[in-house]
Amino acid sequence: MRRKLVAGNWKMHGGLARNRALLDSLVQAVGTGGSADCAVCVPFPYLAQTQELLKGTALTWGAQTLSEHAQGAYTGEVSAAMLADFGCRYVLVGHSERRSLYGEGNETVAAKFVAAVQGGLTPVLCLGETLEQREGEITEKVIAAQLDAVVQAAGMNGLAKAVIAYEPVWAIGTGRTATPQQAQDVHAFIRARLAESDVALAQRLQILYGGSVKPQNAVELFGMADIDGGLIGGAALVAEDFLAICAAAAK
Repeated sequence: MRRKLVAGNWKMHGGLARNRALLDSLVQAVGTGGSADCAVCVPFPYLAQTQELLKGTALTWGAQTLSEHAQGAYTGEVSAAMLADFGCRYVLVGHSERRSLYGEGNETVAAKFVAAVQGGLTPVLCLGETLEQREGEITEKVIAAQLDAVVQAAGMNGLAKAVIAYEPVWAIGTGRTATPQQAQDVHAFIRARLAESDVALAQRLQILYGGSVKPQNAVELFGMADIDGGLIGGAALVAEDFLAICAAAAK
C-alpha cells in the first residue's frame, strides 16, 4: 500500500505569492509521481490558485472543512459541490481546531462526513484526544465515540470511501510529542475497532498520523505497523521539510 501524505496545516495562513512558491517547489519535487500519494488542503480563497498550479500533476488537493448542508440559506458556508467545482478530492472533517474552537461535536462531524461522501469527496476524518482526556486514561473511549458517530451516520460503506487521521490534540503545537509507540497504539485500536464490523475494510483503510510529524521523526513513525502516512502540520509550510517527510514515506 502506498503511503499517503496530506498537508493540512495551511490553516489561516497563506498568500498568493507564498502559496505559489511552496506549490511550485512541491510540483518540481513530486509532481510527476513518487512512492507516496501527496495532497494539500488549503483555505477556500486559494482553491482556484491551487487547482491551476496542480492540475495535471501527481499532487491532489482539497479543503479544510465543508458545510453539512448541500445547499440553502447558509450564508458563509461552502458545500461539497462547491469544492468539487474546484477539483477538490479531499476535505478535512473534524479537525481538532474545528471541534474545539467552533464547537463541532461528534454529530456535526458525522453530518459533514456524510455530506463529503455524498458530494463525491474523500473525507479525511480527524480523531484525537486532549491532554486532559489522555491523562484521565480515556483516550480509547474518546476515539471510539468519535469514530462510532461517523459509522452510525455513514455506515461502513461510507467509511470505506474515507481516510482517517489520528491527531492527538495534546501533541499539536504544544511542544509535547507522542512517541511512535503511543501513536501506533491508538492506530492499532482504531483498526481493531473497525475490524469488529469489517475485517477487510479495517485492513485496507489508511490511517494517518497527525501529531507534529517532522523530518526528524517521520521515518520511525512510518515504520510502525498501523501508521499508513501523515497529516502534516507545521512542516507542510516549509517545502524542504515536507519533501523530507515525503522521502521518509517512500522508504
